[in-house]
Amino acid sequence: MSKSKSQQIAEKTIYAAFKILKEAGGEMRGKDVVDKIRETTVFDEYESHRYEKTGYIRWESIMHFYTIDCMKAGFLRKNKGIWILTEEGEKAIKLGPEKLLTTATKLYREWEGKRKKETVEADIEDFNEEDSSQVQKSIISQYEDEAFNGIRNYIISKNAYEFQDLVAALLRAMGYYISEIAQRGPDGGIDIIAYTDPLGTRQPRIIVQVKHRPNDSVSSDEVQKLAGTLKRNTDVGIFVTSGNFSKPAIKEARESREHIELIDFNRFTSLWQEYYIKMDDEQKNLLPLHPIYFLGSND
Repeated sequence: MSKSKSQQIAEKTIYAAFKILKEAGGEMRGKDVVDKIRETTVFDEYESHRYEKTGYIRWESIMHFYTIDCMKAGFLRKNKGIWILTEEGEKAIKLGPEKLLTTATKLYREWEGKRKKETVEADIEDFNEEDSSQVQKSIISQYEDEAFNGIRNYIISKNAYEFQDLVAALLRAMGYYISEIAQRGPDGGIDIIAYTDPLGTRQPRIIVQVKHRPNDSVSSDEVQKLAGTLKRNTDVGIFVTSGNFSKPAIKEARESREHIELIDFNRFTSLWQEYYIKMDDEQKNLLPLHPIYFLGSND
């Protein structure tokens, strides 16, 4: 049976995505994966066609459609815009482009508990009713990636002191009282001091270190330095970064005698969304969000 054009595109792009993720150590922002495929793969006019309904590129939509198969097959995970290649997914690369895709689709069908058509229509806009749920999931996945990247780019555009203000606003929304915010210049490793009551008479005292480095990982040495600023036995340290934490840094915080809480970019944005409703207008305007609700599923 001859392959549809959609299947050919899916084989090429899914396999490329898996290889890119493997070379990156298993994790990468979905947007960066797509950009890398665009840079390294040749697409013809049909594959590069932009859909009028969604505004998306054909090959990107088809790839997102088939990532649902890969996720249900256990080859791939997505979390807040990050694509994660699983151990099973890394092994699946050895199958080659064609068998990787057919295996993922087969496993998805088994998971779904029903048969889908053996071939897919050439145009993702024309998938049959049986595929409509998966089309919806793939489109929502693209919207989620775009939304997350929009938030990330907005935060990246802020300077270090503006990001520090974002962190202070989040803490206030969470019910903490800000005693001090560091001004420009040396801060001794302390950017924000907060308490659980207005006068700071109740424990703990919360010492916050903020690093605005979106493309870097916080090292274990930096976590150690934060621990060194906790002078009271009841002090709690919070390290907030617009990037992420290295594995040694996470291990250092976990094993530290002091209580060190780590908040990376993903956790920061999750907390901002969770406490957004409790913010006043001034706080919301620091990072304004607009919620949109889609029909979900029971999968």
